[in-house]
Amino acid sequence: MESLLSEVVSYVLRESGEDISKYDDSFLLKSIEKRIITLGVHSKREYLSLLISSKEECLALNGSLTVCYSEFFRNSLTFAYLEKLVLPALFSFKNRLKQKEIRIWSAACASGQEAYSLAILCEELIATSTSVLSYRIIATDIDPEQVEKAEKGVYSTDMVGNINLKRLHNYFIKQGDNYLVSRKIKNRIFVSQFDLLSKDAYCPPSSIFGDFDIVFCSNLLFYFKPLYRNSIIRKISKCISADAYLVTGETERAFMFELGFTEVFPNSAIFQMTKKDK
Repeated sequence: MESLLSEVVSYVLRESGEDISKYDDSFLLKSIEKRIITLGVHSKREYLSLLISSKEECLALNGSLTVCYSEFFRNSLTFAYLEKLVLPALFSFKNRLKQKEIRIWSAACASGQEAYSLAILCEELIATSTSVLSYRIIATDIDPEQVEKAEKGVYSTDMVGNINLKRLHNYFIKQGDNYLVSRKIKNRIFVSQFDLLSKDAYCPPSSIFGDFDIVFCSNLLFYFKPLYRNSIIRKISKCISADAYLVTGETERAFMFELGFTEVFPNSAIFQMTKKDK
């Protein structure tokens, strides 16, 4: 099995220049198995032969490795902590320092639901506050198709199922069978393409200087091998403010403990850097 995986990795690198060895082996194998089922081939060895003879399949395999699933208010516990505790405390802290803006980065935004969910929470907090504080959300993804979807902000009825009627009314415009994100929150979100493993920049160029107060890197880390996973976290650590929050997926909490981060609330997947690491 290791030999087969090594051959697939070597061929894809040679043919496309894409190094897929960065992905966790179990994720790679599952992706190959899904391609085998889709194509109706009978074995992994037969799939390798097909891959070598087809540039189209090389592209298809590469495409299947791009994680592009997202939901509004995914992980309800995390968003409850953000709504009730993290954001109010952050707004209060910024006001005391007379700072004018909260900066948030959705680091693997897919089609944008995460970023727009955060914008809704910020808007609701501003609406109940006397503060003149503003916010800016940088949303990035490696996949240009996902970036385009996030920029458009158009979602089907099924995709807005996690949003209550009040929020749908306040922050979306109904267009046939779809919902369009309102200009009110769309203007606060800056979407761009960015590779978290690129060595060219440690933070998205659209953010200018980083200094984020909250970074979401949720349900992405477990797809990578430890070396690359740690590289992503190191990059994020370079562009956050001193007391910033880093939000991961529920299944990624163990990685953060290993890297010396402290979970702010139990089982929340919301972390801060330990004092000695700041």
